[in-house]
Amino acid sequence: MTGRPAPRAHWFVLGVLLVTVGASQVLWGFSRGAIGRASTQGPATVVAGHTADGGLFVGDGTTVSAHPTPSRLIALTFDDGPDPRWTPQLLELLHRLGVPATFFVVGARVLEHPGLVQKEFQAGHDVGLHTYTHADLDTASAARQHVELALNQVALESAIGRRSLLVRMPYTSSVESISAANLSAAQRLQRGGYVVAFADRDGEDWRKGRAVPQIVAAATPSGNDGAIVLLHDGGGDRRRTLAATEALVTQLRARGDRFVTLSTMLGVPRDTVTPLASRGETLRADAFATAYRGSGDLAHAFTVLAILIAGLMFVRAALLLLFARRHVRGVRPNDAPASAISVVVPAFNEQAGIRATVGSLLASELAAGTALEVVVVDDGSTDDTAAMIDAMDDPRLLVVHQENAGKAVALNVGIAAASYDVIVTVDGDTVFEPTALARLVMPLADPDVGAVSGNTKVANRGGVLGKWQHIEYVIGFNLDRRMYDVLGCMPTVPGAIGAFRRDVLVAVGGFSTDTLAEDTDITMAIHRRGARVVYVDDAVAYTEAPTGLGDLWRQRYRWSYGTMQSMWKHTKGMVAGRERNRLGFIGLPYVLLFQVLLALVAPVVDVFSIIGLMFGNRALILGYWVAFTALQLGITVFALRSDGESLRSVWVVPLQQFVYRQLMYLVVIQSVVSAISGAHLPWHRVRRFGIEPSAEPAVPVPIR
Repeated sequence: MTGRPAPRAHWFVLGVLLVTVGASQVLWGFSRGAIGRASTQGPATVVAGHTADGGLFVGDGTTVSAHPTPSRLIALTFDDGPDPRWTPQLLELLHRLGVPATFFVVGARVLEHPGLVQKEFQAGHDVGLHTYTHADLDTASAARQHVELALNQVALESAIGRRSLLVRMPYTSSVESISAANLSAAQRLQRGGYVVAFADRDGEDWRKGRAVPQIVAAATPSGNDGAIVLLHDGGGDRRRTLAATEALVTQLRARGDRFVTLSTMLGVPRDTVTPLASRGETLRADAFATAYRGSGDLAHAFTVLAILIAGLMFVRAALLLLFARRHVRGVRPNDAPASAISVVVPAFNEQAGIRATVGSLLASELAAGTALEVVVVDDGSTDDTAAMIDAMDDPRLLVVHQENAGKAVALNVGIAAASYDVIVTVDGDTVFEPTALARLVMPLADPDVGAVSGNTKVANRGGVLGKWQHIEYVIGFNLDRRMYDVLGCMPTVPGAIGAFRRDVLVAVGGFSTDTLAEDTDITMAIHRRGARVVYVDDAVAYTEAPTGLGDLWRQRYRWSYGTMQSMWKHTKGMVAGRERNRLGFIGLPYVLLFQVLLALVAPVVDVFSIIGLMFGNRALILGYWVAFTALQLGITVFALRSDGESLRSVWVVPLQQFVYRQLMYLVVIQSVVSAISGAHLPWHRVRRFGIEPSAEPAVPVPIR
């Protein structure tokens, strides 16, 4: 097999992608975090002895002074918009009444509804800043204040190409009751050149149950006083605000008051308080608005994706449970004992477990008169594997020595040396239960069956990593195989325990060196020949699983990459060629969807979930995670009980979501990139430490 070395730079690309996605979702989450909170509230502590002549505080950079509110001048101001429902109705009402107003807009809402701000400005109204996320500037740090107003400015620049010097701080009301924090924050803003607008009259339309007459009474100045009136066009149901605005305008006009914008009240042109933004500021604002809207689209896409994934996982769970219950267990109608069995064991540096493997095979309980031979192919081992096999004295054991040529070649050499037509292949780190061999080969009595998969279990389950792999084997391998068996689309007969008809192996050309997953490769080739591949769940063998994350990575990388190679090699023939079959139309799409595509989107979904916990609906995200984990727990319990396994390992299932799952999808990503780039992947050797047969063999429990 030729190709380029395995790629490395893609991890940098993946990191950049995840950081970009994370940053975009932080922007979206920060923008959405405080929007929609309650509007105005009165300050708790009033500055002793503080008086003011009006609601506008003007700073020239060095001094701060209050600007008086002229008699008979009324400035209607509306906070917390723009709102797609209420702002258009308010603009229509103000146009009909011929009344100008001032709108203090929230930056994140401006980015969502820039057209409404454009309509406000085009209609002659003033537009001011109300922070980017409706943040409480009283308690915010100076840095947070700067960010809130800077982003608010950027949002306004993106909408109308102008900046604004008018500011109203959220959660503030009348000037007569300015708190110490209010005053300190206002003075900082004024020294920056902003005009800070408090209110002379607060209609308190934000209070629940506030009636229209109450709003009008609270907003009406006494005598000939002018006033800056505080109302809202966002942040809640504003039907009462609309009605109160019309009643207030009618009442105050009748007594001779005049309605103006805040710029008119200051006695300056509107362009003075909302100057044009520079070209650079406009470009920056447009880029920010694009990023914001893109992050919003991405957030919505991830939400849909999360729902789709949840749906797919529940569908998969339902399918697994349904077909597992339908799976035929025990003796099949055409099952019969084999008269002779050849077992082929390819071995390269398997000194840790080869004696246990061969010993378990020679100790197999077979039907009377059944002939057995075990062919061990020493594939150029550099440890004591050859010596250990040669030292085993049993007439049923045949040892073949060769130069190292790889597992597929070793299997073919062993098959050629085997005497019988029923061939069983076994990895050199696998231990059979006494009845496993006899049960495994029985379906081959049916001439339509070309290959049989046994039930592989993890032997070394002592640590958390071992338990994770144990659960993965029981669910991801064996429970899936029950479904594949019922549907007739088994994609892999595992190298650890598989049985074949010799004539079928010869017909497909034996084991191929084209891929790193020779077991998957030959299984797909057998499907293409039209032979059936079945699963025997009570033919149990125990294999040694990797004990370290590095070894686990290397093993699964080879499996994943080899599976993709096999799919690429055989899919066209099984879908569009003469060999069309169920594996091509059912099994491979299932593998592609649940083992490849979902793994590719998993990192982004995880980032989205983390950001959601930080800024979004925490209850929804946690509920999603709890539901997903509960589903996994349910499947795990069912699978363990179905395979006669103890439930003592169930407690590690929730932990799988934080380490093991991430490792598995990173393996798939690495495999996909390697496959696309045409990289050459060498055979990754996993360290072996040796296993013994289980002290308490699992006894399958029938599913009823």
